[in-house]
Amino acid sequence: MRNNVRNKINMFIQQFLLKLGYRVTRIGKKSNPISYWEEDIFFSDKMQKIIGYTRVDNVRCFMIYQFAKQANNLYGDVAEVGVYKGGTARLLAEMFESQNKIVHLFDTFSGMPSTDPDVDIHKEGAINDTSLESVKSYLSEYRNVRLYQGIFPMTAPRQDLSFCLVHIDVDIYKSALDCCTYFYPRMVNNGVMIFDDYGFLNCPGVKKAVDAFFSDKPEKPFYLPTGQCIVMRIATEKD
Repeated sequence: MRNNVRNKINMFIQQFLLKLGYRVTRIGKKSNPISYWEEDIFFSDKMQKIIGYTRVDNVRCFMIYQFAKQANNLYGDVAEVGVYKGGTARLLAEMFESQNKIVHLFDTFSGMPSTDPDVDIHKEGAINDTSLESVKSYLSEYRNVRLYQGIFPMTAPRQDLSFCLVHIDVDIYKSALDCCTYFYPRMVNNGVMIFDDYGFLNCPGVKKAVDAFFSDKPEKPFYLPTGQCIVMRIATEKD
């Protein structure tokens, strides 16, 4: 009798908290499925170095980390568009440092470029608490980093480059579409494009741009429960 009452109370509390966005777990009990991002010591060490320098949470960073490990076996450079304070850029720089892969980093370093109110929620100039100088200082120990200030893709290098991994964290429609247009033909076979804000309600333009661009491509966006989506380049006969 007591056990039945206790179980009903526990169930009520769990359901109530779940509606508020919280999940109850017993102290000392491992989550099921396993939260590997909490158990990977190598990853945890890297995350300690980027606390306060990124708006990307641990689980999404773990996705970047895993795809970076895979991309280490491919040829081509690495890129990130939407660097902010340099947190995920540092994660990428460390992951590819031993392979001597160049990590190209693009940002205005002064906030959002012009946005489209019909598809974007963010306003021009938003998320501007960063600077080129501060990011350059934060990443100064990495020789494989290249920083480009301005509106992408106007700031892209003129030489023809290939990419094995691209992290796109741009929040708005035109920037997401420009990234698709520039990077897609430059991705190596099995190279991965990660769109950070694809599934977030405050970035509807990103999903709209990605879906529109890949509507006539053999590759299709693969949505992750983290809110990110990935696109993996499929080999073609021409390749």
